[in-house]
Amino acid sequence: MSQAMLVRQYIKDAMGQPVAIILPIEEYALVRPILEEQGRELRDKLHEMELAAQDPLFLADLRESMNAFEIADAEWWEHTT
Repeated sequence: MSQAMLVRQYIKDAMGQPVAIILPIEEYALVRPILEEQGRELRDKLHEMELAAQDPLFLADLRESMNAFEIADAEWWEHTT
């Protein structure tokens, strides 16, 4: 019985750019902890953003910053008629 050799398989978009990869299980086992940590970090950041959207001090600071740059923003943006 012959054993099949598994290699990396690249998934490409319509332009031929790689967008994903299928790894042999041994290689996946090496990168899995990194991928899981990135997922946890993303979930934590999203949770912090959800909390900030309800934080009165953050929202007050955001409004103050927006007001401080209101004149400069109006001068920079191209106006459409």
